[in-house]
Amino acid sequence: MRITRRLDTPTRCATNSNCPAVFALASGDVAFIGRVAPELRGTLPAGSGVGDGEHLVVVPRDVLISAGWTPPTG
Repeated sequence: MRITRRLDTPTRCATNSNCPAVFALASGDVAFIGRVAPELRGTLPAGSGVGDGEHLVVVPRDVLISAGWTPPTG
C-alpha cells in the first residue's frame, strides 16, 4: 500500500497527537487517522461488525468535509 496524497485540508499538528487526516491510497482506497473508539462497538447497527485487524475509528466531521465529503441531510 502507498499513500498518494492527502485529501483533507492540513491543520497544524504540533504534538503529533490529535491530528486526524484523510489520505488517498494508490489502490483507490482511503486511509484515515482518527481516534480508535472501541466503546462504540456495542452500538453498531445489526449486520455490522469490527473484524480481526480492523478498528472502529472516529474522524472529526470538519476533517471529512475538508476532504470533500458531503454530510447526509436529515
